[in-house]
Amino acid sequence: MAELVAARDGATHGDMIELRLDGVSDLDVAGALQGRRVPAVVTCRPTWEGGRFDGAEDERVRILARALDLGAEFVDVEWRATTSSNAEFAGIVRRDPARVVVSSHDFEGVPRDLDHRARAMRGVGAGSIKIAVAVSRLSETLPLKAIAAGGDAVVIGMGEAGVPSRLLAAHYGSRWTYAGRGVAPGQLPAETMADDFHFFRVGPETAVYGVVSTNALHSLSPVMHNAAFEAAGIDAVYVPLRACDFDDFLSYAAGMSVEGASITIPFKLEALKAAKQADRLTHAVGAANTLRRDGDGWQATNTDVDGFLTPLDAVFGTRLHGARAAVLGAGGSARAVVAALRSRGTLVTVYARRPEQAQQLAQSLDASAGEWPPPVGSWDLLVNCTPLGGAGKRDESPLSRHAVAGPLVYDLTYGPGPSALLRDAKAAGALTIDGLPMLVAQAERQFEWWTGQKPEPGIMADAARRKLGVILT
Repeated sequence: MAELVAARDGATHGDMIELRLDGVSDLDVAGALQGRRVPAVVTCRPTWEGGRFDGAEDERVRILARALDLGAEFVDVEWRATTSSNAEFAGIVRRDPARVVVSSHDFEGVPRDLDHRARAMRGVGAGSIKIAVAVSRLSETLPLKAIAAGGDAVVIGMGEAGVPSRLLAAHYGSRWTYAGRGVAPGQLPAETMADDFHFFRVGPETAVYGVVSTNALHSLSPVMHNAAFEAAGIDAVYVPLRACDFDDFLSYAAGMSVEGASITIPFKLEALKAAKQADRLTHAVGAANTLRRDGDGWQATNTDVDGFLTPLDAVFGTRLHGARAAVLGAGGSARAVVAALRSRGTLVTVYARRPEQAQQLAQSLDASAGEWPPPVGSWDLLVNCTPLGGAGKRDESPLSRHAVAGPLVYDLTYGPGPSALLRDAKAAGALTIDGLPMLVAQAERQFEWWTGQKPEPGIMADAARRKLGVILT
């Protein structure tokens, strides 16, 4: 109980709190409610619905009834409990329907009978229903919008693909949503939702933007763009869109009226193919990292080229002309890098573990292809366009430490502290650039392309610096 009350009083970012009484060894219902500063939902979740209460059902009934008697604003009763042989759960609903939430949680996936289940739950007579389902695709959250349209439902897609259903609760029509430190799959801390995503300012008409990736939750782009939107007074929010495939994003974007998106690994080539219009540079690169809605279709551009060159010019400047560059990787980012370097007269050789991919990229952008790995001493500039060194892979390098040398090493990955590749490069005496300055520069150009105005100077870099806790150079 001491831990529960301390956690309750320490939760300062929400305007309501859920008191999970299941799993409390020395339970005191009155003590849980007494002294609360905000309204409470009292829950005593059984193990058979993903909770920790493993006692008798009659005891659960008494706990929830006691919470009602003591003035809890809401109590949560599992729908399956109301349909069981224990009629007392249905009796709790009848006692004060407006203060009861009838809930259903499916941790296996989206049930085929989702609409039927919602109708049956409403038939119990409670003032609110809550439906939480595990989703593996963004588009699997779309049916939740129709369920919440009645205004009496809390709807949640659990898991990484379901994170937008929490951040965009107002767009889904959900009565409220839940924050926490991973109590449920895909749950975010309340301070993250409030500070990074400006949750309390997001309404049904707020424009939606996002970063599309298979690893979107690790991106710094949301904090940068949301800071820029706020500083500019623009009613917009930018969220992580962890897509299963690009068609998943396209379906979701249509259903949620997404206005624009940043496209990252591995969808940059597909993004260009999906666009009905793109500028000459983007066609030359053959990959798009930015989309914006144009009626019923998409326009595409590529801000990676300018984003890549901005920090490089500050270090290498005019020496790029005639310099030898080794580019590691042959994906969408590598295409932008090769195009940028060739525009400055740099001699580029592409290296990839799949030689055919390196050869194809090199031929399309007037570069050369070499056999992996690049020979030591064969470059003046080494650029890492592989995911090694990025989120979850910070200590992984595309090259052995003995193979790293040269005047300048540029790693497009970013994170707290240098990547393994940059640590090895510094040890070899090379100048280094990580991917954070490029990330900021390309994001600033995305913002301008979407909104028609430049972001406030330094706002994105400052947001990234605060999030990562590093100094941009």
